[in-house]
Amino acid sequence: MFDAEIIRNVLIWALPVLLAITVHEAAHGYVARYFGDTTAEQAGRISLDPFRHIDPVGTVLVPLCIFVFSSMTGNPWTFGWAKPVPVNFNRLRNPKADMLWVAAAGPLANLAMAVIWAMIYAFIARKAPLPYVLVAKAGMIINGALLFLNLLPIPPLDGGRITFSLLPNHLAWKYARIEPFGFPILLVLVATGALGTILGPLLNGFLSGLMRMFGH
Repeated sequence: MFDAEIIRNVLIWALPVLLAITVHEAAHGYVARYFGDTTAEQAGRISLDPFRHIDPVGTVLVPLCIFVFSSMTGNPWTFGWAKPVPVNFNRLRNPKADMLWVAAAGPLANLAMAVIWAMIYAFIARKAPLPYVLVAKAGMIINGALLFLNLLPIPPLDGGRITFSLLPNHLAWKYARIEPFGFPILLVLVATGALGTILGPLLNGFLSGLMRMFGH
């Protein structure tokens, strides 16, 4: 079941995935602290230690199983989640307005990491052994995927928080009522392939732009 190709792919993706989720979650906590909420800091979640952010099921078991079985079909992909950073929005100095920046911090962190990985890729593409090049490419892909996934306007994803922050109060509170259904909606999108249809063109365009930006 775990042939050499699958093991190689897991090893290539492990570091970029861990960095992507760690910096994403730490960024939420850092910005929340900046705007007055120290909940994440008190929980030890403003940290670059990936073990503080890993969810055993969402970060390890589910993504690994999906990746292994999809690799066997020749079309590897995965899906997962980290432990959400605890944020008490009521402790922010301006809860509704500041929520936007706390939510946006994660996707912006992924955007920055995608750019950094693209720079690394451009620097080593013709010089380093292939596995290192593939790690850099995986870094671009996973951070791009997390960027666009988390910007979907489905609460409790970051895009849902951003949308709530931007809506007028009377609409925002009505919109917030769909949050209990957010995760089931996301699972339906994954199961039906609609998520790939939505994110695929965005991710491909983003990666193409990065490659052109850095001369590839």
